[in-house]
Amino acid sequence: MSNPAVTHQPGAGSFGTNVQTGEWSTGLCSCFSDWFICALGCCCPTILSCYTANKYGENCCLGCVPGGTTAIRTHMRLTYGIQGTIINDALMTFFCGLCETCRMAREIRIRNGEV
Repeated sequence: MSNPAVTHQPGAGSFGTNVQTGEWSTGLCSCFSDWFICALGCCCPTILSCYTANKYGENCCLGCVPGGTTAIRTHMRLTYGIQGTIINDALMTFFCGLCETCRMAREIRIRNGEV
């Protein structure tokens, strides 16, 4: 008796992820694609940072530590196979911090099938 050949590898699901292309699922300024994240980011950016860290499986305080958002973005990018560099992660979180935190929160929600 022989074992069947695997012809299809299990994937991440069909929640709009762009694993094959190595890109984020949403753009940097796509805040209105998820109203909850947009509202939380505009009203309470610190809470959004803590929410993002917690949803990603890190300590919620990491979102408030200097460099914490960069660390989360770098780890998330590597985990999800998104192309980029560490310097790009640092620049994006420094100059576009709120928009980038919103994008990371949207990415987590999309990959978890919550959107």
